[in-house]
Amino acid sequence: MILGAPCVIAFLIYKWRRRHLSMYDIIEKFLESHNNLMPIRYSYSEVRKMTKGFKDKLGEGGFGTVYKGTLRSGHLVAIKMLSMSKTNGQDFINEVATIGRIHHINVVQLIGFCVEGSKRALVYEFMPNGSLNKYTFLPEVSTLLSYDKMYDIALGVARGIEYLHQGCDMQILHFDIKPHNILLDENFTPKVSDFGLAKLYPVNGSIVSLTAARGTLGYMAPELFYKNIGGVSYKADVYSFGMLLMEMASRRKNLNAFTDHLSQIYFPTWVYEQLHDGKDVEMKDVTEEEKKIGMKMIIVALWCIQMKPSDRPSMNKVIQMLEGEVEYLQMPSRPFLSSSERIITSGGDNSNQSNESSQSSQS
Repeated sequence: MILGAPCVIAFLIYKWRRRHLSMYDIIEKFLESHNNLMPIRYSYSEVRKMTKGFKDKLGEGGFGTVYKGTLRSGHLVAIKMLSMSKTNGQDFINEVATIGRIHHINVVQLIGFCVEGSKRALVYEFMPNGSLNKYTFLPEVSTLLSYDKMYDIALGVARGIEYLHQGCDMQILHFDIKPHNILLDENFTPKVSDFGLAKLYPVNGSIVSLTAARGTLGYMAPELFYKNIGGVSYKADVYSFGMLLMEMASRRKNLNAFTDHLSQIYFPTWVYEQLHDGKDVEMKDVTEEEKKIGMKMIIVALWCIQMKPSDRPSMNKVIQMLEGEVEYLQMPSRPFLSSSERIITSGGDNSNQSNESSQSSQS
């Protein structure tokens, strides 16, 4: 045992070093093969200087910690220091490969990055109003973000996702649309962020292959778990957007075990039953015009969270519905499985959630 213990420790150190050297090699090869990328490459000392020694922490998530920084030009930035990768640096590559090549008003801009030994950082434009999560569920700020403003934000998010799906040379599937990953600038213009789980596919590709489910529970499309519902495609992002839109319209979490009424624990089920039975959906302290906006968002959300991917609209169609009048919107079919369908579906392959990403809300 005395002789064997040092050998075991030495072997483990060797394996650890080899694993991380492999990760650095993968990242460097990626950067060499994409040397026309727009983001600037910074040294680690420059990153330390920008953040004043990582003094001002903005938030922490599944992929790393975000700090406030300042460029030499004086512009504020948010710098995400990535934690030790479990995927051979794939989270870093995903971010640089996706938003490193595009620019859209509703997608957060990647300004630069740092790769130096074990240090990896991503430098983004700074979003002074943090994430949408700060404003969706807190009643004390409901006067700050009216239904008009929530509608504008929802429309901006939809345009950002539609651009990712159809506006680039390659189709970018985000796979983690949720309030934390929608950042707001000084004018509350929304920016889709955190592309650590994103995947690139040909624009004309319909079905994509994934080895495991990815995303955040509560926003993940059912086909990521149950293969017999339908193939995984851009419709997975449509589903996630629908769950986000429902929370924005209702100003509450879709799943809330502490609600006063048991029937309202899962809000999408309750609101569908109300509308299907011709009943009114109560909205407190809103004008008639604001109520119309809220109802439009709810109906569009119900279309987006249809169980089968083929029954969901494209993001282009979602934008059209959001821009149209609520009176012209038809109610979709029941977006949830009946009891008998659940029994059949539960026989499908069930993939475990592989990664619950939560990038900093910059709050």
